[in-house]
Amino acid sequence: MKLSAPVMYAGNPVETTDQIVAMERAGLDVVWLAEVYTFDAPTFMGYLAAKTERVEIGSGIIPIYSRTPTLTAMTAAGLDAVSGGRAVLGLGSSGPQVIEGWHGVPYDKPLARTREIVDICRAVWRREVIDHHGIYDIPLPPDQGMGLGKALKLINHPVRDRIPIWLAALGDKNVEMTAEIAEGWLPFLLIPEKLDAVWGDALRAGKAKRPAELGPLQMTGGGILAMEEPYFEPARAAARNLTSLYVGGMGARGKNFYNTVMQRYGYPEEAATVQDLYLDRRKEEAAAALPAEFIDSSNLIGPPEFVRDRIAALRDAGVTHLHVTPIGSDPAKLIGQLKEWTS
Repeated sequence: MKLSAPVMYAGNPVETTDQIVAMERAGLDVVWLAEVYTFDAPTFMGYLAAKTERVEIGSGIIPIYSRTPTLTAMTAAGLDAVSGGRAVLGLGSSGPQVIEGWHGVPYDKPLARTREIVDICRAVWRREVIDHHGIYDIPLPPDQGMGLGKALKLINHPVRDRIPIWLAALGDKNVEMTAEIAEGWLPFLLIPEKLDAVWGDALRAGKAKRPAELGPLQMTGGGILAMEEPYFEPARAAARNLTSLYVGGMGARGKNFYNTVMQRYGYPEEAATVQDLYLDRRKEEAAAALPAEFIDSSNLIGPPEFVRDRIAALRDAGVTHLHVTPIGSDPAKLIGQLKEWTS
């Protein structure tokens, strides 16, 4: 298993860099940078490329609606160039609140858009002349705009003509598409013992159509990590706050993908309660309403023997990248310990 870690998007990215460099030295393999209604991810990714030597740098995730497909491809190729081939392009549809509320564009056809963007990105990196017509018309037809659009190809020669693409997916159709066309899958709130029951059919259907050149599907899983007893409760509190934010607040009633996942795990009443409390601005109560079993099974908080058992369960479920947010007296040391266990 590789080791990966997210960068929390609400903090100061410059101050975070020292932590990432220390974790890289301890064995971190991939770092992921999210983009919500925050600083953009690619700026910080380029900064990290200059400050690190080995770690892969992934967008986790860039919303598909916020850029044209060719700009997304250009950005990934540029990062791959300045990092010496360490870029990973993580894409996702985000949700209607962010896309329509922040970017001001309709949240429509997320699956079809994702599939076209993946195809266009790979064609750009192969330096093909882009002549694509579907949801995206590149170039625009002569009867649109000034009628002067010309089919072009990337001027630069990319470091790689196949930058890994990972997709964030939770719904069955999206997970199926991910297993078919992407190098990797970024799930959320992964409970390994329930993965097959929730997503097994979708994964199998997608893998049945998967081209051989993509290789086996990569996937993350893990959660907040703490192995020192004084940090157990602070880590659980952090896990509760993060989970309640997504299950309760990342979407509206009836349109929250994370809430739906918790329901499918077998917690429909609890998911509804968390959402009601969170949307009523009773955030502390929402966090407290999350079942302890749910927090423990979707994170890595406990003594070393417990964490090792959870890692074994994740590995058995097919997780290739142990994805953790370390909390403790020395987060880099925790990464080093995990590296010994997973190498």
